Amino acid sequence: MPAVKAGSRPPWVGLAAAVWVQIAAGAGYNFPLYSPELKSVLGYNQRQLTLLGVANDIGENFGMLPGVVCNRLPPWLVLLIGAASCFIGYGVLWLALSRTIDVLPYWALWIALCIATNSSAWLGTGVLVTNMRNFPYSRGTVAGILKGYIGLSAAVYTLIYTGVLDHSPSKLLLLLALGLPAVCLAMMYFVRPCSPASEDDSSEHGHFLFTQIVSVFLGLYLLTATLLDNVLSPGGLVTYIFFGIMVLLLLSPLAIPLKMTLYPNKKKKSGINTPSSSSDQLSQLDQDATEPLLALSSSATNLSSFQESDDSSDVDILLAEGEGAIYMKKKRKPKRGEDFRFREALIKADFWLLFLGYFLGVGSGVTVLNNLAQIGIAAGVNDTTILLCLFSFCNFVGRLGGGSVSEYYVRSKMLPRSIWMAFTQMIMVLTYLLFALGLNGTLYFSTALLGICYGVQFSVMVPTASELFGLKHFGIIYNFMLLGNPLGAFLLSAILAGYVYDNEAEKQGGTTCLGPSCFGLTFFVLAGVCALGSVLSVILTVRIRPVYQMLYSSGSFRLPSTSQH
Repeated sequence: MPAVKAGSRPPWVGLAAAVWVQIAAGAGYNFPLYSPELKSVLGYNQRQLTLLGVANDIGENFGMLPGVVCNRLPPWLVLLIGAASCFIGYGVLWLALSRTIDVLPYWALWIALCIATNSSAWLGTGVLVTNMRNFPYSRGTVAGILKGYIGLSAAVYTLIYTGVLDHSPSKLLLLLALGLPAVCLAMMYFVRPCSPASEDDSSEHGHFLFTQIVSVFLGLYLLTATLLDNVLSPGGLVTYIFFGIMVLLLLSPLAIPLKMTLYPNKKKKSGINTPSSSSDQLSQLDQDATEPLLALSSSATNLSSFQESDDSSDVDILLAEGEGAIYMKKKRKPKRGEDFRFREALIKADFWLLFLGYFLGVGSGVTVLNNLAQIGIAAGVNDTTILLCLFSFCNFVGRLGGGSVSEYYVRSKMLPRSIWMAFTQMIMVLTYLLFALGLNGTLYFSTALLGICYGVQFSVMVPTASELFGLKHFGIIYNFMLLGNPLGAFLLSAILAGYVYDNEAEKQGGTTCLGPSCFGLTFFVLAGVCALGSVLSVILTVRIRPVYQMLYSSGSFRLPSTSQH
């Protein structure tokens, strides 16, 4: 295990660095920006392009290997592997699109895209697992912030693409091949395991609130700047000013460790230097050590009784040997809320309910995202970059809001986070019906609503998985859940959406399809898929409600005694 960095500032420095790494990890969202150029330059049909979209999702979400090694390798090495993957994969894509290499087989391009976007799995796993362990009492908030920034990355790249890169897909791929590895190399030193903040750290809430507010400002700014850039087409100087402001907003989370350096916590300082405080603390430690069972909290008592009621319990065997006695404890299976090994989690019904609910919600959403450019063109939109920016911003709002709202209700009402997956998937059903009907004036509204609901799936799944199955093996459990993305992309996007689109285009006598019929059948199927997902999420919520009542009965998360992080 890597060395743990002590002190109160390093976790916040790591979180600020993770913001940049998460922006880099969102490179997979750029597929709609350069996919039309791939289709025209390399002469692909819609089904071939959709299969490339599947490669994009497989690479981005196949993180089983990063999930396994994140417990064995230091975070900087995990990020280094991600940077190398990014350089190799996007480098090959740039060589193909720029015609530097004249002939590149389709299968080679497919593999290159898998390698390129697999960098997202390495980068995302490295920063998410590290920061979840650095802030174990604020898992929903941390997941919402980090997943929010990766959702916002599409808007960051859209602003760079439309302004600095002048709508050049070739320049975009070159930026991804060279710029993103450079960012990871610069930030990987700061993403490290740190001593977790104490549960009663009152300043932590204010710091998280500041980070959330800044991220909202960044999202609003990116949306506004992209719209202005498309409507007004400002000159080079204004474009670079837009870019500079964006960089400053991305740097703003560093204000937290800077403030902690300039204005250290006087309470903690006086507590260390004052003799009376030290003796008081020592006395308190003495009392805690000698009377550990006299004042058990209600949540601890409830948790114990809940665990005892499970199907397996501790069995104490007394073996008498001469004058002495040896107590032996039979190893028991973990309870929900404790640390599960991956193979132990696989046999739990709650694991598969969470996976299926997530797969049906995210799989349907990624189908729309991969085909967003073609959906816009079919609806008569000439510039689909605004659609992508809008989806990105609303995806960010869903991720950030889903983490914060679920955190509030889980602490105040002990309401399982999965209820928000069920609620948003019900809204997604209505959204897909709006897409299918193709009513005038509903495209942007439907895209925005879908983006919010799609984002909520991520920020709810991440802390739910950690709360049910623990943080010790969270990396591999989390990355297994992410397989719902490429699985959904293959079944719903490549097989369904690509087939329907090509059939409709053939009826119209070309390779491009126009009108609501291009994706009409696809959207009706997606509505049915999300309806099933919402039912499964409700079942999961009912099943895990007792777990949350135990974990949050005191109003804040209580780490189970068996947890080892």
